[in-house]
Amino acid sequence: MAKIIGIIVVFGCVFGGFILSGGQLMALVHPFEVMIIGGAALGAFLQSNPGSMFMLVFKKSLSMFGTRFTHTYYLEVLKLLYEILNKSRREGMMAIEADVEDPSASPIFSKYPGVLKDARMTAFICDYLRIMSSGNMAPHELEGLFDMELASLKEELEHPAHAVAKVADGMPAMGIVAAVLGIVITMSILAEADNAQIGEKVGTALVGTFLGILASYGFFGPLSAALEHDAKEEVNLYEAIKASLVASASGMPPSLAVEFGRKVLYPAHRPSFSELEQAMRGS
Repeated sequence: MAKIIGIIVVFGCVFGGFILSGGQLMALVHPFEVMIIGGAALGAFLQSNPGSMFMLVFKKSLSMFGTRFTHTYYLEVLKLLYEILNKSRREGMMAIEADVEDPSASPIFSKYPGVLKDARMTAFICDYLRIMSSGNMAPHELEGLFDMELASLKEELEHPAHAVAKVADGMPAMGIVAAVLGIVITMSILAEADNAQIGEKVGTALVGTFLGILASYGFFGPLSAALEHDAKEEVNLYEAIKASLVASASGMPPSLAVEFGRKVLYPAHRPSFSELEQAMRGS
């Protein structure tokens, strides 16, 4: 909701201020300027990123209007970790083999569809539970493996934000390109045009610069920051999973191992100690 309000504020203040200052809104409507700026930005994006990145950025941009990294979601992940670790402690690591081999059929994973829906996170948890069940890796070695994977995961998750940031950086220049083309058109009609026509063409050229700057700092820049924040929240949750599993591998009981994970989470949506304790009792 805050992001929608932000977009409305940008539109309302910029265009509202222009109209209240005596400007005509239709003077800013130039579809060909938008085509030049938007098309150049899209072409540059496609050249500088893998082919799959466009759809990934598009999907992530739509998801910015609602996030799954909420208080409830964090609590679900911690409850899942507690249940699976508690079962392995009571019945042995071999008891969870069926759960990690086919999470969709697991009675434990099935209780948390929000987590199960994220295939990458589910695979992440299951892979490390398999490694732990082998019993051949010391806790510090397990932690080192976690760190290496999280480093590459961080790079992957932050790539969309970096890609959009480069587009945002280039938008003012794309606006200048549109403006220069507008001036070229103006120069070509100087011989037969009157002052009104020249003024209109120059105004159209200036709109190109305006749109490029507005798109950069009013929309694409904030979108890049939102994507980066989303990536940080996701990495933080993976770090919480790492903390819980490493603590368990070090011999901590499940309730304490999950508390290690809870402490790693960002405070904004972190469940309290009593909330987590109640959730574990309910499990």
